[in-house]
Amino acid sequence: METLEQLLGNLSNIVWGPPMLILLVGTHIFLTLRLRGIQRYIGRGIRLSITRTAEGQGDISHFGALATALAATIGTGNIVGVATAVASGGPGAVFWVWITGVFGIATKYAEALLAVKYRVVTPAGTMAGGPMYVLERGLKARWLGILFALFTSIAAFGIGVTVQANSVASMVYETFKIPTWITGLALTVLTALVILGGIKSIARACEKLVPFMAFFYVLGCLIILIMNAQAIPGAIALILKSAFTGHAAAGGFAGATVMMTIRYGVARGLFSNESGLGSAPIVAAAAQTTNPVRQALVSMTGTFWDTVIVCAMTGLVLVTTGAWQSGLQGAAMSKTAFAMVPIIGPITLTVGLLTFVYSTILGWSYYGEKAVEYLLGYRAVLPYRVLWVIACFVGSVVSLPLVWSFADIANGLMAIPNLIALIGLSGVLVSETRKYLWEGSLEASLEQTLSR
Repeated sequence: METLEQLLGNLSNIVWGPPMLILLVGTHIFLTLRLRGIQRYIGRGIRLSITRTAEGQGDISHFGALATALAATIGTGNIVGVATAVASGGPGAVFWVWITGVFGIATKYAEALLAVKYRVVTPAGTMAGGPMYVLERGLKARWLGILFALFTSIAAFGIGVTVQANSVASMVYETFKIPTWITGLALTVLTALVILGGIKSIARACEKLVPFMAFFYVLGCLIILIMNAQAIPGAIALILKSAFTGHAAAGGFAGATVMMTIRYGVARGLFSNESGLGSAPIVAAAAQTTNPVRQALVSMTGTFWDTVIVCAMTGLVLVTTGAWQSGLQGAAMSKTAFAMVPIIGPITLTVGLLTFVYSTILGWSYYGEKAVEYLLGYRAVLPYRVLWVIACFVGSVVSLPLVWSFADIANGLMAIPNLIALIGLSGVLVSETRKYLWEGSLEASLEQTLSR
């Protein structure tokens, strides 16, 4: 008879199995075609995101919304998740992680557009939006909105805080021998100082933290790659070849078929950038914007930065250093790869994980908060924030494998109602994009904004 942990593990494998991956990737491709390759506007989205404009209704700026979404998205998946993909699928998995990000840009655009279009003003005077409101107001399916909010609130407490806190406390103990309760206490205080102030406080913290952590990590990866410059051409060739042929056993690597390479690359890419899961549009709905397309263009850059840039950098480091042949898994492989470059490597990995985990805790706190508010009303927000702070400390000192598996299942189930909304309202996506972007009615406004 299987244990509860085994049962949840098997359920997680089913939820994140081939049908879910096909549905997510299929939606990415469908929306890319339906929106005429919206990825070609990525440069415009980047320029809009850094203008920090405050136009129209909303609680936070374009950049604040993007930074908060990136805070939740850029996490251990960018470091440990990529290593897991390479360990199981070989070097070619890096290519499929990257491709998932390229097509996922269209889905992230679509999610944000609908979130802004169907958002509401709460009795407290703040903005509220996301898939639950899209399902209720756009598809007239409130029951699906309730399901999405329920799955989100469960996933948030697991993946968003307890598991994150546990991973960083364990890493600090292994590296510096600092007791987990001390790390947990420090992390809890830092979290409380930010999230008890609400979305404006979270956005302010993320606006400062995200650029620093992303720049520091990418710079560290670049230094490592420059030091291994002679290995880069061969690594890229190996990644491209293995993506379509699989890879035989080499060193400590057990070997992988083409299907394994694609499966693990796609799965880790989707898990890292969260395009299609419905989390990021919750904060996109809080942005100050005059129309849905503006924020959608900004939001889609999140997938570009998370997967097309950060995950690709991690993958190149793992392949160029030869760590993929070590036979190690996940975090152990990453640690080995970065340790091959004295001083710079370990510092990059440690600071990267610390900041990535903390930012994820901040970003996901807002996702869970809005899900709980949708289910129970605004009065539940403050008690929820207090519970979140407590969960941060508990997660630091107690290993919770059951919580991880349960939250992983809920995280995957979030995608189903969200994808139903994206496909069912694809006509609205096309109509809004045509109105504000393709027909040029937004062109003059955009250029005016970008020239300031």
